[in-house]
Amino acid sequence: MTINNKHMEFDEFAKKFIDTLSAGLRQMTEKAAANNESLVIGNIDGTSRLVPAKELLKTLPKK
Repeated sequence: MTINNKHMEFDEFAKKFIDTLSAGLRQMTEKAAANNESLVIGNIDGTSRLVPAKELLKTLPKK
């Protein structure tokens, strides 16, 4: 196995991981939105805020 093959395998794994994580986040947000709930979102600066799930859903990529 060459370095290029390992790099491709890692890229494929990373893509699957990100896709699965995104799908789970969307599913969780859809369920929260259906129940009129809010979710706690962490910001890059270390702070967090409460966001209505319906608003957050508008910012997520489509399925």
